Amino acid sequence: MTAPVLLRHLLFVLNPISGDIDKSALEATIADFCTGHGRQARFFHTSGAQDAAKLRTALAHHSYDAVFACGGDGTVNLVAQVLSGTELILGILPLGSGNGMAKDLGIPQALDEALELIWRHSVSRVDTLRIDGHFSVHLADLGFNALVVERFCSSATRGPSTYVRIATQEYLDYEPATYRIQTDRELFEGPAFMVTMANGRTFGSNVVINPGSRLDDGEFEICIIAPFAGTAALGILYQLYTEDFDASAYTQRLRCWWAEIEVVGQQQVLGQVDGEPLQLTTPIRTEIIPRSLRILTPPVAE
Repeated sequence: MTAPVLLRHLLFVLNPISGDIDKSALEATIADFCTGHGRQARFFHTSGAQDAAKLRTALAHHSYDAVFACGGDGTVNLVAQVLSGTELILGILPLGSGNGMAKDLGIPQALDEALELIWRHSVSRVDTLRIDGHFSVHLADLGFNALVVERFCSSATRGPSTYVRIATQEYLDYEPATYRIQTDRELFEGPAFMVTMANGRTFGSNVVINPGSRLDDGEFEICIIAPFAGTAALGILYQLYTEDFDASAYTQRLRCWWAEIEVVGQQQVLGQVDGEPLQLTTPIRTEIIPRSLRILTPPVAE
């Protein structure tokens, strides 16, 4: 972590549909806030079509001190992949359904408090992941949660209640796959309910899939939940919400720099990367890119 830097020229990347939150007045609120504190704000609106390329073009035409992702984990992923490998700083205004990355970083969930990071902050360097060539800064997975995320993204409504409803419906008929996971240190072979490639620790639902991990340690974890009987479901869920992932007989973690994940009998599989569903080609190569992103975090307590 480094000391605060002076941030005057700011770009805010707005996702108009994240989190089922009314954002009609958001741009004016941010602009007024920045003007009142001697900052200059510009805005970029995502459309879902070529957003990364358009954002790179916008950054090439103007000089900024920081770029803020205003949305959920998908918006954070978009901005982070454009800034990764550069010296530009990423800020986060958590306005999505889950905001798992912001929670891992300790960023306030209230808009006015998150905006205060513009002048009261630390600057940290964090790792990023490449998963089958796709950029990830937080969490990605295969299996049950990827299926739920796909259904969630196509749902007419968002929010935690929608996620729980979809998860309950899909659990009844879900069939786990068999995986072969080779890392730089070990081999796993067997069935799994879900497999998470974790740079971060917490899903937006507050499930802690990777307790005790760090975003800047140069490694990532593969968190495996084995198939389980329905009678064990509540106990596993309790352990996930109480940061006790490793205590279950159905869970294990592989710590690594790289991994290749094969889903036995499948060439194309459904995955989710930072909250966005994707079709991935097996074997899925995953590797860490150490300290490749600069990001605003709350100031370190004295």
